[in-house]
Amino acid sequence: MQLLIRYVLAPLVRLIWRPRVHGAGRIPAAGPVIIAANHRAAVDTAFIPLVAPRKVAFLGKSEYFTGRGLRGRLMAAFLGALGYIPVDRGNARAGLAALDAGRRVLEAGGAFGIYPEGTRSLDGRLHRGHTGVASLALSTGAVVVPVGLRGTDRVQPVGRLLPRLARVEIRFGAPLEFSRYEGLEGSPAIRRAVTDEIMDAIADLSGQVYVDSYHRRPDELRDAA
Repeated sequence: MQLLIRYVLAPLVRLIWRPRVHGAGRIPAAGPVIIAANHRAAVDTAFIPLVAPRKVAFLGKSEYFTGRGLRGRLMAAFLGALGYIPVDRGNARAGLAALDAGRRVLEAGGAFGIYPEGTRSLDGRLHRGHTGVASLALSTGAVVVPVGLRGTDRVQPVGRLLPRLARVEIRFGAPLEFSRYEGLEGSPAIRRAVTDEIMDAIADLSGQVYVDSYHRRPDELRDAA
């Protein structure tokens, strides 16, 4: 399945969508690295692994891996080959489970993809990052490669199931390392400073307007209505 993705699907995506990719060579070839990106559409989690020079693990809903029959098995195999990690997001410990899954990837020397905003941006702006990305970087010593995605919201607008043709640009920034804060991962102020530095880099790459407030999830907006 990984050979199919590498030699068939990835070239096909490049042929159809012709994504402009800048700075992919900035991703370290080995060792733990966090790929921290803005989040505009569901297809973000497909585009990044397909253009990155190494396998990038992202979290995926556990139900994607539990389908029955041949179709379910093929879906699970496909997502696993892409690097998806099944996580149950429907319980109170979902956030901790996500961080634990990312930490395991990084401690094994892998690359882990994360969206610090925590959810897709529905207003086009870049919102304040949650400090989980800093916790992972500080506790594992991983470098952070910021990523700015442009145009994926036109490929798959909110509410649209199938992607459409639109030009995509993916910008990888220079790796950020935070060894100067070694031993200080328990400090909320340090975690916030690291997260803000990462978000500043993402904003420069994505060209989005930054707002210093957390993005509310769609279910939170519905509950507040």
